Amino acid sequence: MSAVTGAAVVPGRIRVLTFIESATVTGPARVLLDFAKEARHAEPGLPAVDFTFVTYRRGSDQSALAAEATAAGVPVIEIPERGRWDPSVIPELRRIVTEFQPDILESRNVKSHFLIRLAGLHRRFPWVAWNHGYTMKDPKDRAYNQLDRWSLRGAFRVIAVCKPFAARLEQRGVRPDKVYILHNFVKPYVAPSPEEVQSVKQQSGLGDELAIITVGRMSLEKGHANLLSAIALLEDRPGLPPHRFVLVGDGQEEANLRRQAASLEIEDRVVFTGFQKNVVPYYALASIFALPSLSEGSPNVILEAMAAGLPIASTNVGGVPEILEDGVTGLLVPAQDPPALAEALRRLLTSEDLRAQLASAGRRQAETAHTLQAYKRELTQFYVDLLGAAEQSRLKRS
Repeated sequence: MSAVTGAAVVPGRIRVLTFIESATVTGPARVLLDFAKEARHAEPGLPAVDFTFVTYRRGSDQSALAAEATAAGVPVIEIPERGRWDPSVIPELRRIVTEFQPDILESRNVKSHFLIRLAGLHRRFPWVAWNHGYTMKDPKDRAYNQLDRWSLRGAFRVIAVCKPFAARLEQRGVRPDKVYILHNFVKPYVAPSPEEVQSVKQQSGLGDELAIITVGRMSLEKGHANLLSAIALLEDRPGLPPHRFVLVGDGQEEANLRRQAASLEIEDRVVFTGFQKNVVPYYALASIFALPSLSEGSPNVILEAMAAGLPIASTNVGGVPEILEDGVTGLLVPAQDPPALAEALRRLLTSEDLRAQLASAGRRQAETAHTLQAYKRELTQFYVDLLGAAEQSRLKRS
């Protein structure tokens, strides 16, 4: 069934087959999962979008993403693999896509980008590749990142989460007319119970002092080392109220960061919480949010902090300035500049009025411009337009 709006034919439902590899429910995976649950409900003028996830599985255990998607009613197909470069994945990938016959084929990670183009599936289905930026965790990541130059040129459309990523794609040879920019959304903030917050405060060893938090994996691009350097610089600033820093997350850099904190003699001012599945209580206990990243796309943690009503000091990287306006909804500083970050934190620590002003403006921005409903309308319309463009392209070739 199709509905006709003006000259455009709007399908009743769109079937999307999405390839995503994720052992845990990362930020991009969370955005996808939340959207998939919402998109299956049509609204006036827009069709429903039915997602099926395809993930990769090593061993007998289902991944956290696959388990959560299944529990949410999102179908999941798992491809067994013996390792990251398992050649048996290619014929299995072709079989799955051929049998499924999706309206749209998607890939959400560089590995899946490469496999879809290598399998030739981009010639048979309208393929959307998502670009969330690049990590450099190991040589395999770096290899896939280089292959992405070739992979993404074959996509029918590429979605980038911020303008700098879009510009980088164009530098890599992706045609500008193929690139679409879509920022992330944030769900409404639901305050935890006072008991939850008190429990987390006790576990973190916090008292009545102001808490400055940062949330994210501890990898080089997240810039935690610069935050620790900024914390050390604050030692020399007079008139600061009692405060402590809470670093929520884990990762390969955690041991180095703990050593750095000891070397800077700031261990008593820094709390390492490790990975936390539920970070909401940490937003609730915080007075300030800090993001020291060296690179970002459309950071979920910034949107979450805005929704939670926290004033933010962040580096001016990636899509951050597309979300935060300096001096209005946050304070922006250059990346890799601990003195500038320390000064922004000093301003927030010493001015309750500034904290309240930025927090209020940031919350309003999150609740109006970055909602799931707005995201749903924009992305669903993108899919409708994509199918129209794909049909025109097919007719031109025939």
